[in-house]
Amino acid sequence: MNLLKEFSLQDKCSYLQGREQTTHYKIVENCSAKSSQDMIERGYRRFGRMYFRPICASCQECQSIKIDVVNYTFSKSARRVFKKASHIKSYVQQPVMSYEHLALFEKYHKFMQQKKGWEYSETTPDHYYNSFVAGHESFGYEVLYYDGNRLIGVDLIDILEDGISSIYFYYDPEYAHLSLGKLSLYKQIEYAKKINKCWIYLGYYVADCPSLSYKSQYKPYLTLQGRPKEDDEAIWC
Repeated sequence: MNLLKEFSLQDKCSYLQGREQTTHYKIVENCSAKSSQDMIERGYRRFGRMYFRPICASCQECQSIKIDVVNYTFSKSARRVFKKASHIKSYVQQPVMSYEHLALFEKYHKFMQQKKGWEYSETTPDHYYNSFVAGHESFGYEVLYYDGNRLIGVDLIDILEDGISSIYFYYDPEYAHLSLGKLSLYKQIEYAKKINKCWIYLGYYVADCPSLSYKSQYKPYLTLQGRPKEDDEAIWC
């Protein structure tokens, strides 16, 4: 692992209105699967070559959460989602960037701007590449969802030593009736069971943020205690 840069920035909070957040960043080149596992296990997230986690001194609302795959059972509701989308095909490959990816990414974010008031700015090929393709090394993948020949969803994941880290999912709003967000997570859990992984790392759970509070629905789960340093044991309970 080659640590290119390490720094912290303060900005307005991405999750709670009226608050500020301080985020610690590491820009890493040639990151090994073990090093990535160690950082994700300690509450970092990965976008491209950048690993980051909140380190706000006066706030602990961002809780790293992971689903217990071994003890997870699919509900009747989950089975209905699988059935409803039974005609949708999925393929796993290492991340790439294409016109289809960019067009779908733009369509999704314009939709979320209208639906949930997300801030929107047009993405560029460089931004997309640096966020979702660069830095995937040997462990980064994307799951492509197709209806026939039409790309309708892209799920970015890392397959780590003990689990799957869920990075980002975007989809075609015209297929919202298929509950593709839920489908993608259920597929992650299903795949993790198949390859004997124990956890789905879901990023941050924030109780008062509608875009993140849904994560507590996927039980059983554990949350990370505190912000362990690299040499500290990561305690989840």
